[in-house]
Amino acid sequence: MRATLRWAHSDLRTHRGEALFLVLATAGIVASLLLATALFGYATNPWQRVFTQSHGAHVWLHTDKAADTGKLAGLDGVDTVAGPYPTAAVTVSSRGSRASVELRGTPERPSVGRPPIVSGNWLDPSAPNGVVLESRLARALLAEPGDTLTVPGTARELTVVGLADSAEPRYRPGEQPGLVWALPSAVPDPGGQVIGLRLTDPGDTSYIVQRAVTVLGSGAIGEVSTWQQARAEAQGDNRLLGQVLGLFGLGALVAAGLAVHGAIGTRIGGHLRDLSVLKAIGFTPGQVVRIFLLQHLAYALLGALAAAGLAEALGSRIPGRLGDAVGVWQGLPGHTVALIVVPVGAVLFIGATTGLAAWRAGRVPPVPLPRPAATSGGRLSGVARRALGMRIPPALVLGWHTAFTRRPRSLATVARLTLPLLLIVVAMSAWTTIDRFHSEPERVGLPTALSVRADAGRSEQQIRSLLERDPGVAAAYPGVETAALGPSQTATIALRGLGTHRDPYPHTLAEGRPARGSDEAVAGQGLLDLLDARVGDWVRMTVGDQPLILHIVGRSIEPENAGRVISTSLDTLRETDPGLRPTLYELRLDPGADPREVADRLTAAGGGHLDVHTVANPADGLSPLRAVVAGLIAVLALIGLIELLTAIGGTVRESERDLLALKAIGLSPRQITAITVTATGLTALAAVLAATALGLPLAHWLIDAQSRSSGIGAGIAQGPSAVLVVPLGAAAVLCAAALAAVPAARAARRRLADTLSAVA
Repeated sequence: MRATLRWAHSDLRTHRGEALFLVLATAGIVASLLLATALFGYATNPWQRVFTQSHGAHVWLHTDKAADTGKLAGLDGVDTVAGPYPTAAVTVSSRGSRASVELRGTPERPSVGRPPIVSGNWLDPSAPNGVVLESRLARALLAEPGDTLTVPGTARELTVVGLADSAEPRYRPGEQPGLVWALPSAVPDPGGQVIGLRLTDPGDTSYIVQRAVTVLGSGAIGEVSTWQQARAEAQGDNRLLGQVLGLFGLGALVAAGLAVHGAIGTRIGGHLRDLSVLKAIGFTPGQVVRIFLLQHLAYALLGALAAAGLAEALGSRIPGRLGDAVGVWQGLPGHTVALIVVPVGAVLFIGATTGLAAWRAGRVPPVPLPRPAATSGGRLSGVARRALGMRIPPALVLGWHTAFTRRPRSLATVARLTLPLLLIVVAMSAWTTIDRFHSEPERVGLPTALSVRADAGRSEQQIRSLLERDPGVAAAYPGVETAALGPSQTATIALRGLGTHRDPYPHTLAEGRPARGSDEAVAGQGLLDLLDARVGDWVRMTVGDQPLILHIVGRSIEPENAGRVISTSLDTLRETDPGLRPTLYELRLDPGADPREVADRLTAAGGGHLDVHTVANPADGLSPLRAVVAGLIAVLALIGLIELLTAIGGTVRESERDLLALKAIGLSPRQITAITVTATGLTALAAVLAATALGLPLAHWLIDAQSRSSGIGAGIAQGPSAVLVVPLGAAAVLCAAALAAVPAARAARRRLADTLSAVA
C-alpha cells in the first residue's frame, strides 16, 4: 500500500495541472447539477406547499350572478365546495401603481382555499373597508398592511389589513387580474360569483369541469381555472432554468467522463515501461488498476465535496432567483438526500469511466513487447506524396498525415473534443435566443411594447386619438380579450380580437398566413395542443352563451397564457356583437422610444382613465440564465482544455518514434515541431467543424422542443451569428496550436540517446 501511495504521489507531482483541471471540472459539473435540483424543487414545492396549507380547490368556476351553484356540491367526485363568493372587477391604485383586480367577497376565512397569511391579519368585521391582498399583487403595488388603496374614478378607499399567498393563477399585469379578499359589504355591486371545488380525485378534473358546465349551462360560466394551470404558471421559468442546468450538467458530466477516460488511456501509453516495472517488482493487475482508479476517484471526490460545500454554504447568497431557489430548497425534506446523491452519482460515473481505462493498465505485460518497426502513422498516401512533390510545406502534409491516418484513434480524439465544443455551441444558441427577445421582440411574438386598458370615461375615438398623438407611438391597435370555453368545455382559453381589417394586428406567424377573412383566426401552439387541432381546422368555442366558429389559418408565436390564445380581428367579433367596445389597446412604438417614458406620458394624459402596462417579456424572467450559461461555458471550456492537453500528449508521444526518420530526411527541429503543432491544430479544427455542424441543428431542435412544450411554439430558436462562431473556432484552433508548441519543441530537440531509448 505504501508503494502504491508513493507512486500516486509521484504521479500527482508530475501532473499537477491535469489534476487541478479534473478537480475544477468535477466541481463545476456537480455545482450545476445541484443548482438544477434546487430549481426543480423550487419550481414545484412552493406552489405545492401553498396548495396544501390552504387546502386548495382543484377547480375555480367564475359564473354570472344568477347561476345556481348549489347543484355543484352534489356532483360525484366533488369532496368540498368553497363559496360561492360575490366578485367585482375593479382597478386599484397604490403609490402611483395601478392593477386590475378581482374583489372577492368572503364573509369568513374559508376552509377550502384558505389563504395562508404571510403578513398582517385576516378580515375583521370591525373594519368594513379592510382587504387582504394576494402577495404577488402586493409586490406589484408596493403595498403593505396599513396602506390605503384607491379606486380611480371614485372616492372609494380600501385599507390593506393583510397579505396572503394563494394557489390560484398568479397575477400578471394586463393578463390575469390580482386577487383581493374583502368582506361582502365591500362588494356592493358584484358582477358575478366564483365557486371552488375540491375533488376526491384530482385526476378527474377535466371530467368534473365538463359535468359542471353541463349542470350550470355554458352561458353561465365565464372562466374556468384548474390546479394544473396554476401549478404550470407557478413553475414557469424556474422549471426551464432547472432543465437547462440539468441538461448541460449531464452533458458536461459525460464529457468529463470521456475526457478522464482519454487522459488515462494516453497516460497508460506513455507509462508502459513504468507499468511493466511495477509488474516486474510484484504489483498485481488489481493493484495497478487501483492506482489509477483511486487516484482519479480522489480528484473527483475532492471536486464533488468542494461543490457540495460551496452550494450548501454560499448557494443561498447567490443574487436573484438562483439564490432564492437554493434557500427554499435547503428547507425541503429531500434536500439532504439530493445533496448526497448528486455528488455521489457524479463520482461513481467518473469512477466507472476511469475503471474502463484503468483496466487496460492492468493488462500491461511485465516485459514490454517490441514495438512494430513501421511508423505508427503508416505509409504516406499517394495524395500526401504528390503534395510533397508539389513543394507544399512538409509540416502541413505530415501534420495532416499524423492527425488523420490512425483513424480509430483520431476519430475518438476528435469525438471527445467535439462534445464540449458542441455543448458550448448549444449554450451560445440559448444565449442568442434570449437576446433575441430583447433585440427583436417583434419576431418572437411581441410586436407591441405597451398595453393600455381604458375605462368608460372616454369614447373609443377619443382614446385612440390620445394614444396616437404621443410622439413615441407608431400605431395603436384596439382590441378585446375575453375568456371562452373550448369545444370540450373542460378548459378556458383566451379569445382576442385585435386590430381591424383595415389596420390588422401584426401577429408573428410561424405557420400558415395572417387572418384576413371575417371568420379566420390564428392560434398559439398551446391552444392547438389543447384542442388537438392544426392549422386549417375549424374550431368551435363558447363565449358567454354564444357559440363562435373560427377557421385557424395560421399558428402565431404566443409567449402569453401558455400559448392558449386564439386571435382574430375586432371586426370579426363585432359581427356577432355590433355594440362591442375595445377594452384594451396594444401600442407599437417607434424605434428607440422608451416604453416607460411613453407609459408615463400616456398615464398623465389619460387623467386617470388609462391603465398602462409594459408588455411582459418572457426573457425578463430568464435573466439568471445568462450567468448560468456563462458558468456552463467556462466548465465546458475547462473540460475541452483537459481533452486538448490529452490529445497533445498523445501526439507528442507518438511522434517520438518518427523523430529519427524525420531527422534523417533533413527536417529541422523547427519543422518537426511544426508537424506536431499542425496535427494538433487540424484535430481541433475538425472538432470545431463537427461541433458547429452538429451543434446548430441540435440547438434549434432543443430550443424549439422546449418552446413547443411551454405553449409558445416552435420558431423562436436563433443560432449564434458567424461573428461569434468564427472567433470561437479560431480561438479553439489557435489555443490548441499554442499549447502544442512548447511540448512539441521540447520533444524535437531531444538528444539522440533519448530518442533511441524511446523507440527501443
